[in-house]
Parts: sequence; C-alpha cells; structure tokens
Amino acid sequence: MAMADVTVRGGGAFGLACAWECARRGAKVRLVERAQRVGSGASGGLEGALSPHVPENWNPKKQFQFESLVMAEPFWAAVNATGGGDAGYARIGRIMPLQDDAAVARAAERAQGAARHWQGKAQWRIAKAAEFEGFVPRSGTGFVVHETLSARANPRGAGAALAAAYAAKGGETVFGDAPDEGAVIWATGVAGLSDLSAAFGRDLGGGVKGQCASLAYSADHDAPLIYAEGMYLVPHANGTVVVGATSERSFDAPDTTDEQLEELIARAREACPTLADAPVLERWAGVRPRAASRAPMLGAWPGRAGHYVANGGFKIGFGVAPKVAEVMANLVLEGRDDIPDGFRVEDCL
Repeated sequence: MAMADVTVRGGGAFGLACAWECARRGAKVRLVERAQRVGSGASGGLEGALSPHVPENWNPKKQFQFESLVMAEPFWAAVNATGGGDAGYARIGRIMPLQDDAAVARAAERAQGAARHWQGKAQWRIAKAAEFEGFVPRSGTGFVVHETLSARANPRGAGAALAAAYAAKGGETVFGDAPDEGAVIWATGVAGLSDLSAAFGRDLGGGVKGQCASLAYSADHDAPLIYAEGMYLVPHANGTVVVGATSERSFDAPDTTDEQLEELIARAREACPTLADAPVLERWAGVRPRAASRAPMLGAWPGRAGHYVANGGFKIGFGVAPKVAEVMANLVLEGRDDIPDGFRVEDCL
C-alpha cells in the first residue's frame, strides 16, 4: 500500500468509523489495532442499544447524539453496501414503562421537549402498553413512553462491516504495530485516556466496566427495544435479546462476569415476563472508555501537530460513531472544525 494519508490507532467503534469515513472520502487509510482483531475491547460486546438521552435540559452533547442517530440509517446502509457486511442496524424505537402517575407527568413534559428539539424527525409519545404485543415490559400504570429515534446494531457485526467497508475502499488493517503515516487519529479507548491523563498531568477519564448477557428469545422483527429499571433489553435479528449493562467504576477483573450480571438477568426477567424462561447464551464483560467530561473527547491533540483524538464513547460509542466520523474527517482531511464546545481535548484541560 502507498503511504497512508491517515493512520487510525484503535479498532473500536470510533476508530473503525473514522477509518471508513476517511476512506470513503478518498483518503488512503491504515488502521492499527494492537490486539489481533477489531472490536477487541468494549466495542466487541453484545448490547448495541443506540438511544437518545431524554429530550430535556438540552445541551451540545444531546444535540450531537441526536444528529448522529438521525444520520445512522444512511450511514450503516452505505457501510453494508460497500463492504458486503451486516451491521445489524434497524431503527426500531424504544419503549419505557411508566410505573406511576408522576412518571406519566414527566413523560408528558419530555414529549414537549422532543417536539422542540427533535425537529419532527422522531416522535416521543405516551402510549398504552397494550399496543405492543409479546416483548413488552411490566407497567404499573399500563402506559409506556414510545419514542421512534432509538435503533439497534450488532456491535460485532457493525465492527466487521466497517472493517470490510474501508477495506473495499483500499484501506489497510495492521494487527500489532506499525509506524505512523500521515495524520494520526488516536481512538485507543481506555488506554488512550490513560495516555492523555499522563501527558497532561490530570485525570481526563478512565474505564467503567459493564456486564451484559445474550438470551435466546426471538422478538417480532420490528419490536422496539426496552429501557426499564435502569437496563436495556435489546432484541436482535439473530433471535436473541441482550440484557445490559452494569456500570462499575470499581472492579478487580475487567473481563469476567459475576453476581452483578446474574442480578441484572433476574431483574430483566421480572421486568419483561416473556424472558422468564429464555436461556442465557452468552455472558460478556468489558471496560468502556469514559472521559472525565462525560462527553466524547474529539479534535486535535494539543502540542502534537498532526495528531488527533477520538475517544470517550462510553455507553454511546456506536450511537455517536456516525457523527464522530463526520467531524473528525472534516477536521483531519479538510481542516474544518465542527466539533462542539466542550468536546475538544483542550476544553478538558
């Protein structure tokens, strides 16, 4: 391969998406992944819930996430078409049970926020739980929120689809190490946050462990994902529902499951009775990169000309990956800075 225009370090959601977007625009791309496969860290999990934050107290992070979720369908369609893979993407929406009258009142207020901020591109409404059959959570009031912005993707399938797509555009993947060539995008997850913290002498983020499980249950093809009791229940096209995830700031083993996941599975069965007898197919644990600002950390690496950062996806990595890829390609290839205030590395220093 000719000398790369862009070296992307890290084969997680952000790195893969940036590699695809740069290659799609005609750049010669080399992605370097220290492990022996892409998606070896948090991006190789099971869950794949792509959902917005609630439409209230609107801020740049919520706007960024909204824009990414809106652009996700054509983004993943192009990825699949180019590389021949299947990201498992579908915009199926989400339902959330309303357990008491106070929750119904809050949901009605949030519907007004969605009307203001979602630009008519998605709906947030209060509906009767009886409108949905089979894969439905318990609701104390008989009502749920139904919003149409949420989607799902299969993280492992999405990672493989992105890798195939940029390869089809002439991109290269190197496992292990390789020299930097051209501009360098550091999308190295938890290790990258540690490197940034060391470089600038302050805590810029770290890892938060998550555990999830895949259950054998085939929901209707258009069944919405569920958010109930602080957990996601995500129906996938492969006949599974993924239950996730824990959020552990303190942990001893980064990649093993324990009783916290068993409690999560039990809560999921209680919240959604149709899962009561669904067998567990796989248990997974991994550590997700959480920036100290809680927003994705994007943009130029201060003091390192030609080096850039794309990190801090945490729980929304695949959900914001399309927009992250767009703004990083704009910056690296065109010198155009569209990154929101509060997301840049220097904003965190």
